[in-house]
Amino acid sequence: MLRRRKSGPPSSFRRRRAHKVAPGAHGAKSMKRHAVMAGAALGVVLAFGGMAGATASDLPSPATAFAQPIGSDYFLADYTAYEAYLKALAAKSDRMKLVDMGKSEEGRSMWMAIVSSPANLAKLDQYKTIARKLAKAEGVSEAEARKLAAEGKAVVWIDAGLHANETVTSQGQLQVIHQMLTATDAETQRFLDDCIILFAHDNPDGMEMISDWYMRHEDPKKREFGSLPRLYHKYIGHDNNRDSFMSAMAETTNINRQLFREWFPQIVYNQHQTAPNGMVVFVPPFRDPANHNYDPLVMTMLQEVGMAMHSRLVAEDKPGTGARSAAPYSTWHNGMERSIAYFHNSIGLLTEIAGGPTPTTINLVPEVQLPSNDRPAPIAPQTWRLQQTLDYQTSLNRSVLDYASRNRERLLFNIWKMGDNSIKRGSRDTWTITPTKVEALIAAGKDKPLAGARGGSADPSLYKTIMQAPEQRDPRGFILPADQADMPTVVAFLNALIKAGVDVEVADKAFTVAGKAYPAGSYVVRTAQAYRPHVMDMFEPQDHPHDTEYPGGPPKAPYDVTGYTLAYQMGVKFDRVLDAFEAPTKRVPDLIKVAPGSVKGAGGAGWLISHETNASFTLTNRLLKAGAKVQWVKDGAKAGGKTFGPGAIWIPASPAAKAVIDKSVKDLGVDAFAVAAKPSGPTIALKPIRVGLVDVYGGSMPSGWNRWMFEQFEAPFQVVYPQRLDAGDIGKDFDVLVFADGVVPAPADGPFRAGRGGVQPKAEDIPAEYRSWLGRVTDEKTVPKIAEFVKGGGTVVAIGASTRLATALGAPVEVATAKTENGQLKAFSTRELYIPGAVLRAKVDPKQPLAYGAGEEVDVFFDRSPTFTIKSDAKGISRVSWFDSDKPLRSGWAVGQEKLKGSTAMLDITLGKGKLFAFGPEITQRAQSWGTFKFLFNGLLYGPAVSGK
Repeated sequence: MLRRRKSGPPSSFRRRRAHKVAPGAHGAKSMKRHAVMAGAALGVVLAFGGMAGATASDLPSPATAFAQPIGSDYFLADYTAYEAYLKALAAKSDRMKLVDMGKSEEGRSMWMAIVSSPANLAKLDQYKTIARKLAKAEGVSEAEARKLAAEGKAVVWIDAGLHANETVTSQGQLQVIHQMLTATDAETQRFLDDCIILFAHDNPDGMEMISDWYMRHEDPKKREFGSLPRLYHKYIGHDNNRDSFMSAMAETTNINRQLFREWFPQIVYNQHQTAPNGMVVFVPPFRDPANHNYDPLVMTMLQEVGMAMHSRLVAEDKPGTGARSAAPYSTWHNGMERSIAYFHNSIGLLTEIAGGPTPTTINLVPEVQLPSNDRPAPIAPQTWRLQQTLDYQTSLNRSVLDYASRNRERLLFNIWKMGDNSIKRGSRDTWTITPTKVEALIAAGKDKPLAGARGGSADPSLYKTIMQAPEQRDPRGFILPADQADMPTVVAFLNALIKAGVDVEVADKAFTVAGKAYPAGSYVVRTAQAYRPHVMDMFEPQDHPHDTEYPGGPPKAPYDVTGYTLAYQMGVKFDRVLDAFEAPTKRVPDLIKVAPGSVKGAGGAGWLISHETNASFTLTNRLLKAGAKVQWVKDGAKAGGKTFGPGAIWIPASPAAKAVIDKSVKDLGVDAFAVAAKPSGPTIALKPIRVGLVDVYGGSMPSGWNRWMFEQFEAPFQVVYPQRLDAGDIGKDFDVLVFADGVVPAPADGPFRAGRGGVQPKAEDIPAEYRSWLGRVTDEKTVPKIAEFVKGGGTVVAIGASTRLATALGAPVEVATAKTENGQLKAFSTRELYIPGAVLRAKVDPKQPLAYGAGEEVDVFFDRSPTFTIKSDAKGISRVSWFDSDKPLRSGWAVGQEKLKGSTAMLDITLGKGKLFAFGPEITQRAQSWGTFKFLFNGLLYGPAVSGK
C-alpha cells in the first residue's frame, strides 16, 4: 500500500537524496532542490507487491497517494513522486506496463506507461510489429496493409512535461492514467480494446526542479516558479521542443526512438500551456503556412482530430476553445515534437491550456467573445483553478482516444497509405510545388493568360514548363561522398537522420552514378522511403511563402524559424541525384560509429592534422590539457601527398603528444600525418585557455546550447555571471569571454534583439547560493570592465545580438542592418528588412585565422542578425565573412535581403592588446550549425594565442 507522509512545516529545507546530479549547475556546485515536506515527492512511500488483475479499489488514487490530492491549489508533485506512483500502479494493474525509455541529461529514468487491455498487453510485440510494418510501408501491399490494419491496434502517444514550467500537463497525466486503469464504463473499455496508449514523460529533470522550487515556501501564497535560477532543462530550457530533428539532447533521442523506431504511433499528442488570452485552451487545427514536404493526408486527418477535440469540449459544456487564428502556431517548422510527426506521416497534436497550481483568471477580452469557426464557444471571465484545467485535459485526452478508437483501421491503413505514397514518389519523377514556383507561374500567367478564362487563369501549358520543369524534379536520393574533409560531422548529420527513423545506406565498394565516382564508404539516403518528407526537409531548402498580415501589409511573424535545412547548416557535402540509380549499398542497422583515424607516415618530428574537421578541436583541447605544444601553420603545409590548407595543425613530437594522438585519432576519426621535419613558414603557437561562458540568472538558452557544445568538444570553460564581470580584474580568472546571442541586453527598438534571461527576483527571496547569479550586463557598469579586460589582452567572442558589444566598446564599425532616425540608431521596419530565421550563403576569407578550416563560402544561420560596415579610417580590423550577393537566401524567407550585400557578417577586431570577435549570424544555432562551429572554436584559441597578455 501507499502511506501518506504526515504533513507539517519542516524546521529547515531538506536535500533530496534520490539523485546526486549536477543539473546544469554551469560548472558550479549542484543545485539544491528545496521542497516543503507537506508537498513534494516523499509524500509517497512504496510498500507493494505484484497484484495482476487488481480491482480499482486496490490501486492508489491521485487523491490519496500524495501529500496533497493531485489537482489541489498551491500543490505540485515532483518527478520522484510521479515515478514512485507509476511504479505502484504498474505493480498492481493488469492494464499497464511501465517502460524505461532511457536516461535524461541528469540521469533520471524517463518512464513511459503503456496502457491497454490485458489482452492487448499480452500481445504487445505483435502489435508493435504491425505498427512498424504499416508505418514503414516497405514491401507491404495494399491488400496486406488492409489485413494488418484490421488486425492491429491504434497507437496513441500522449505525453506531459516537455516544458516543465507548464506544470498542469504532468499533474493531469497522473489523474488520466489512474482513470484509464480503474474506470469500468463502456467507453473506457472500448479505448483499451482498440488502442495502445503510450503515456510518456518528456522532461523528468524539469518536473523535479520546477515542483521543488514551487513548493519551497511553507506559505502557499508565496509559491511561484517564475524566479527559477536556471533553465528547467540542464542545457536548453524551452528549446527542448526545438531539438526534434537534430536530436542532440538525451531526452529528444529517447522520445524519437519510441516515436519513429519502436512504436510508430499514428497520433502524437504533445500537451502544453498557456492558452491565448481570454480563452481556456488552444486546440488544432493550426494556421498556415503548411510545409510543402509532407503528405496532404496528414493535414486533413489533423483537422479531423482537432475538430473532434473541440466538439467533445463543447458537448461537455467546457467552453473557451480556439483554433487557427486564435494563436500563432503553424505546421511549418520540423523542430518540435508534434511537428516532426507530420514529416513521419503521424498526426501531431498540440494543445496550449490555461491554469496552474496558483489560481488564476480567465480574462475578459472583447475580441474573443463573439463565436466564430475558430472560437466556437467563448467563455465568460472568471477565476480559474487547477482542477478545472485537469478536467479539460482529461476530456481532451479522451477525445483523442475516442477518435483513435472509432477510426482505428483508418489510422492504421492511412499511415501505410502515406508511407506507400512516399515510396512511390521517391521512385518516379516527382515535383514539389513551392511558393517560388507558384510566383513564377503567376508572373508567366500575366504574360500568357488563357483566353476567355475567369479570374486570372493561365495557359495550362505553363504547368508543364514551370511547375514540372525537368531540371526541377525532386531527387531520387542523396549521396554523401566518403572522401570529404569532415567525415565525423557527416556521421553526426546521418545519425540525426537515423535517430528520426530515416533509412541510410552505406556502400561497401566504389561505384559511379551520373558519371561521378564515389569511394567505398560513401553514404546514400534514398527518397523512396516512408519518411521521405523528413528526408526532403533535411536536405532541400525550405521555401517559405511571403506571408503578410494582410495583402500588401507587413510580414506576419512565423512560428519559430523559416529555414533550417540541416545539411546546409552542418556543412556536409552531398549530391542530389535526379534519376534512378544503383549503388552497391547495404542498410545501416543502427547509429553509425565514426571510422577510426590513424597515424600515417613514420616521421619523428611531429604530426600534421587538417583544420577542416570539427573533431580537430577536440584533439587540440586534449593536447593542450596534456601539456603538449600545438601550433597553427598560417600558410598551410604538405605531407604524405596531402595538402593542408591555411591553419594546418602542427604538433611537435613529445611523449605527451604521442599518448594523446595514438588514442584520439581512433575515437575521433582524425588522421595524423607523422612527418620528418617541422613545416616551413610562420605559425601561431596556441596556449591553454580559460574560457568564461557568460550566462544570466534564469538561464540563457543560447548560452546553454554553447555549454553543451563545449562539453562535447572538451573545451575548458566556466560559467560566469554579470556580478563577476562587474567586479573587474576579469583577466585574473579568464582569457576568453563568450557572449551568446541575447546575453547582452539591447533597446527594444534598436538594431539588436533584446536580451534574454529569466525573472530577476529580490536577493532575499531566493536561497543564498543563487544570489551571486543575479544581475545583468549593463553599459554603465559591465561594459567598462569588459573594455579593461579586452584592452589589457583578453579576448571577447560576441555572437548574434551580443555583437552590440562591438559598438559599445568603440570598435571602428557601424551597424549595416539599421538606419538613423532623429540621431538614434533604429532597426529597419519589417517591410524593409526581415529575415526571421533562415539560412544564408556568405563569403569567407579562409586565410583569416578565425576562418581556418572553412571554405571560401559558408552557409550561416541568420535570425534578424546584425551585420556591419567597417569605417574608412579603421585600423586593426579584418573582415572574415561578408555578403557579396543581393540574394544570399539559401533556405527560408527573407524580406529585403538585398540590403545585406556588401555588409560584413564576421569581424576580427584588435582593441588595445586584446581581441574582439564579432559574429553577427548565430554560428552555434541550437547546436545545429556545425558548419560554422569552426569560427567559435578558432576564436577561443586564436585570441589568447596572439594577445598581448
